[in-house]
Amino acid sequence: MEAPATDAPAAASVTAVVATRNRPEQLRRALTAILEQDHPGPLECLVVFDQSEPHDLGLPDHLAEHLTEHLTERPAEQLTENEQPAEPQSDTSPTTGPPRRTVRILRNTRTPGLPGARNTGITQATGEFVAFCDDDDEWLPGKLRAQFEQLRHHPEASAVASGILVHFRGQDRPRLPTAESLSHADFLRDRQMAVHPSTLVFRRADLLDETAGIGLVDEEIPGGYGEDYDLLLRAARRAPVIAVSRPQVRVYWHESSYFFDRWQTIVNALGYLLRKHPEFAGDRAGLARLHGQIAFAYAGMGQRRPARAHAVRALRGNWREKRSVLALLVSTGLVRAQFLSNLSHRFGRGI
Repeated sequence: MEAPATDAPAAASVTAVVATRNRPEQLRRALTAILEQDHPGPLECLVVFDQSEPHDLGLPDHLAEHLTEHLTERPAEQLTENEQPAEPQSDTSPTTGPPRRTVRILRNTRTPGLPGARNTGITQATGEFVAFCDDDDEWLPGKLRAQFEQLRHHPEASAVASGILVHFRGQDRPRLPTAESLSHADFLRDRQMAVHPSTLVFRRADLLDETAGIGLVDEEIPGGYGEDYDLLLRAARRAPVIAVSRPQVRVYWHESSYFFDRWQTIVNALGYLLRKHPEFAGDRAGLARLHGQIAFAYAGMGQRRPARAHAVRALRGNWREKRSVLALLVSTGLVRAQFLSNLSHRFGRGI
């Protein structure tokens, strides 16, 4: 039975955090899609340059007027009066004009990498809600409006996601969440790849609360790999993650993706996740899935013995675990891990 509609923050202030590094053309596309959202409330976009020098954003003329000229590197509450952005405005009646749009440029002042860059944005955000968008992805029209409508029916949710379109080699393939409400057990069992970080919207207060809330993005996870999965596990442990059951973001996959062949980083990060989230021990399929991924990464590095050991462990936990079978195939030397990764990407899948 559908939950009754409640008073929803349809015009709530939102901060979109876009971490970026040396991808100016993709960044321009991402920012344009964010600023052209029809969300009726104030929308702030924080562009966080990570391990790279800030540059001109090259926004179209009709959007460039929203850019705040100064570059800030300190939390919003520490800015001077001249630097301080105006308080978010929620009045969007015809007499006050269209909702406010602002763009601020920041440097990552925390741990280098995606987790630190996202946390830089979270701590400097002024919006009641925080949304993420990778610099090479693209929000589809109506994304925020659809998500806040979903939140209106599920105010208890810890986060709001949506489906995605996986764009690879010129083709879009839809990936949808397995349910509109996803529990902690759901995320242990399955990564829910459709729940991509570029779809996520959180309450900022929850991200800043390390005790009773969700907390910031984990900056200790090796190489930043799987930081979004860790965040989702923590969020879902607190309350369900809800999702719009249709694509609202186009996610661009390509061979130059950061973690495409960084196998050792993947092994280290997945081991870190297993230690941090002992609940995996109670879900045989979820534990087998991670061991299958570790096996595939070891196979990609040419380390046959650990690859086969983790593959066998995965199969013992779940004989349907396909990653372990692929790892065993790669360990024979008959096929390369990169070839299988590319093949899975063509069908909008990952390994």
